[in-house]
Amino acid sequence: MERLGTGIGWRPEIADAVEGMPGIDWVEVVAENVCPGHLPDSLLRLRERGVTVVPHGVSLGLGGADRPDPARLTALAERAEALGSPLVTEHIAFVRAGGPLTASPRLEAGHLLPVPRTRDALDVLCENVRIAQAALPVPLAVENIAALISWPGEEMTEGQFLYELADRTGVRLLIDVANLHTNHVNRGEDPAKALAELPLEAIAYVHVAGGFERDGVWHDSHAHPVPRPVLDILTDLASRVCPPGVLLERDENFPEPAELKRELAEIRAALEEGGRARTAIPAASVESAATARAAARGAADSTGEPARQRLALAQAALLSALVAGTPVPEGFDRVRLGVQARALSGKRADVVAKVAPELPEILGAAYRPAFLAYAQRQPMTGGYRRDALDFAERLLLAGRPQEARARRELREWWLERSGSAPRPRSRMARARRVLLRR
Repeated sequence: MERLGTGIGWRPEIADAVEGMPGIDWVEVVAENVCPGHLPDSLLRLRERGVTVVPHGVSLGLGGADRPDPARLTALAERAEALGSPLVTEHIAFVRAGGPLTASPRLEAGHLLPVPRTRDALDVLCENVRIAQAALPVPLAVENIAALISWPGEEMTEGQFLYELADRTGVRLLIDVANLHTNHVNRGEDPAKALAELPLEAIAYVHVAGGFERDGVWHDSHAHPVPRPVLDILTDLASRVCPPGVLLERDENFPEPAELKRELAEIRAALEEGGRARTAIPAASVESAATARAAARGAADSTGEPARQRLALAQAALLSALVAGTPVPEGFDRVRLGVQARALSGKRADVVAKVAPELPEILGAAYRPAFLAYAQRQPMTGGYRRDALDFAERLLLAGRPQEARARRELREWWLERSGSAPRPRSRMARARRVLLRR
């Protein structure tokens, strides 16, 4: 595996800081946020300097019941080629549910949700990973995710689940030590036990990030400094294996460059401390495990449709409870699902405010409570831009906002972005006719 070194997540808000930061060997970019034909100048300059750029996907939903969308795979492959990346990464998560497998409406989570650690889910995930591997021009690595909720009836620990996934597919692993800490707080899982069960030679690189605790729940915010427990897990990992790369993630509340440098220095110190304690891994065990994975890559076992359908029904029931207010599926913690549902609504409000900044400008302080009320009644069925349009439409059809100037500005914004032709759904066609007459 290529040595990556120390890196940081590239975001437009800190692009200048990243360019001027010494000791940055590589960066990671959210794949869906870049266009292959119009790469940001900052990324182009970094590449010219020899800095490796890795695209990190968030929308494939490899842990979902459906097979990966070919268009999304093509888009991820195009970004890997445009960036000259040595690998691409995605998540062990589901991000949408419903549709033909369940004969129910398609729902979008707008978030990475955990898959159950069951045989059905593992079989589906393995086939989905193989499909993705075949469609991508470079190796794939998949990331363990943070979770607020636990599935009932799980059959494996996280370490066992990841080990078997790597064994059966040959996929690399992106280990997020902050997510291991999140799952320790939220689900009572021991990070050291998870690390002990991992196939260490399959690690492609490591994520490190911050979060915060509220009411006994850890929120993986990527907007706070990296806490000591996360650095301690990184040290534990580094005492077991020298990871090919380590990357600091920060997505919100960006600090001054000096603070980012301080966090990177703490990450390097944690790695050095772990390195001093590292014991050699017997070469035979690594070689044996690698051989098993090479053989597994050729496995062509196909997942039966009954397993996909069972998983589809379970994921649709959970997502519907989270975003559409349907009953909580049996075995889930109702209180924790409520926390997750509120977190999903809050994230929708935050992301819509980013993709459509005119909405909080037009609505002012009324934006967030209005959007949260909308999100409780209307699940997301498309992307965030579609969500922004649907939210504005709902307000306008209800005669809101009450202030005439704001209502006029919102109507003009909606009409400009929703296109000159009616959307194919009859409800939307009727809505457009009503709004055009106003």
